[in-house]
Amino acid sequence: MTIWQAMILGVVQGIAEFLPISSSGHLIVLGQVLGVEENDMTFSIIVHLGSLCAVFAVFWRDILSILKKPLQKLTGLLILGTLPAVIVGFTIRDFMYIFEQPFLLAAAFAFTGILLLIADNIKHATKTFKEMTALDAIIVGLMQAVALVPGISRSGATITGALVTGLNRETAARFSFLLSIIAILGAGTLEAIDVVMDATVIYYTDIPAYMLGFVTAAVSGYFSIRILLNLISKAKLRYFAYYVFALALFILADFFILGLFFS
Repeated sequence: MTIWQAMILGVVQGIAEFLPISSSGHLIVLGQVLGVEENDMTFSIIVHLGSLCAVFAVFWRDILSILKKPLQKLTGLLILGTLPAVIVGFTIRDFMYIFEQPFLLAAAFAFTGILLLIADNIKHATKTFKEMTALDAIIVGLMQAVALVPGISRSGATITGALVTGLNRETAARFSFLLSIIAILGAGTLEAIDVVMDATVIYYTDIPAYMLGFVTAAVSGYFSIRILLNLISKAKLRYFAYYVFALALFILADFFILGLFFS
């Protein structure tokens, strides 16, 4: 892996992991348009760790509170919110390649746009963690499971699901990002198992690229979270909706007419 590839993939991971535009979908598009593919499992684990550092940097108070008192309501809600994605993920893991087809990818991006417009139009959600129920957590968890499909944003889906249940914007965002810690750890763990099982060799010449990927993922992830928190509070997720709609149209136009990248 080159330094240039590491920088691109690190930035894409950091930005798209947290902004509601789908990191998995963007990596597929990036692979088609620029010929840059995330095919290095070790690198993938490292940039996921960079993303985790970004979440820790922003939500360290919440994380510290959970670690100090693990047996609390929020812990149970996070577990319930994680279960649907775990069940669905293990069920469809071997069939995920199906959703990488250009038409389905475009449809997924468009679905993300619709979710974001719905989120912006929810004006009277007021519930906090104190009023949040187990059913609320499961609904958000189901939205996270839906977001396993490339092109459907995890943060966009979970935040929309949380707002639909009545959680206020701050609580919806916090719950979504706290859920992301478990999701990123889970994805990283599965990839680490694959690396061990395949007896992957790490070459010292790749270490600078790995370090750059980690740093760029962490830094871009941190600022992405800050930006998203600001836009959620102002109900301005529609800007991302316009972007993913345009991206969906680009994929369809290229697939059906231009034939430059997708075939």
